[in-house]
Amino acid sequence: MSDQTTGTRHVAFDWGGVFTVGTFDGRSTQNVADRSGVSVEHVRDSYFRHVGNLEVGTWTLPHFWEVLQSETGVSMPYGEFEPLYLGSIHDNEPMYATLAALSPVVKVGLLSNNYPVVSEHLRKDPRFMRFDALVFSNELGHKKPSPESFAALEEAMGRPAGHVVFVDDVQENIDAAEKAGFHGLLYHHERHAAFEAALKDWLGG
Repeated sequence: MSDQTTGTRHVAFDWGGVFTVGTFDGRSTQNVADRSGVSVEHVRDSYFRHVGNLEVGTWTLPHFWEVLQSETGVSMPYGEFEPLYLGSIHDNEPMYATLAALSPVVKVGLLSNNYPVVSEHLRKDPRFMRFDALVFSNELGHKKPSPESFAALEEAMGRPAGHVVFVDDVQENIDAAEKAGFHGLLYHHERHAAFEAALKDWLGG
């Protein structure tokens, strides 16, 4: 009997670019530049050289901000930076509607390359109560597309990878998911209706 007929197909999602419109990093660096008057190119040069330390949890967000300020000349207290940073999240509302509409028999996971404070913020979001498993790179110490990330997702969901479709907006991550045994589904917010149809087909109607 297939997964479809026994109701054992499940779904896991990325966060940035899937539950958000556009990239969180692009928007946050633009917001810092706009608030501080420092060029966005200068902000992004420092940001992207060091953001990997946030993604694997080796730096705290306050330390990251301290380094970025020292390299760019941005002058902004951390107490102003944190809400600006969190405020850079632009929700993709259709995806949250899709999440809420999933059948209760479907297990739902999240695998996200994420950052301290941001991941904590997301855990407090009532909409995230629908997730059965949350795997954040900054808590795991590994980020996509590493095999360790997908192994952690499979373990957290408690279901074989072959029973789970993984949704991401980056082809490299889809390729890694499929190598790990998941079914991959590439996402773009401008093609949400097509995505919903493909997800419905995977889940069996």
